[in-house]
Amino acid sequence: MAINYICRHCLTFQGRIESRDISESQLGFDSLTAEERKDIIAYDFNGEVTVRITCDHCKEALEMHPELSLLASPLQ
Repeated sequence: MAINYICRHCLTFQGRIESRDISESQLGFDSLTAEERKDIIAYDFNGEVTVRITCDHCKEALEMHPELSLLASPLQ
């Protein structure tokens, strides 16, 4: 199973974990609610997982300009 991390705002690739032995609890997915899981994690038909996170650049931009969070695609 491959887990890809991308920024939810700018869509920049952040990293990848390639492991068949890693569990969802080791990744912290088990602490998410069903709604959070639906918003953050996507599974594709090849068995790969995409996790939508916020990169440091976008986090800083949103902290400096919180009004950007009101836009559908604030940092694209």
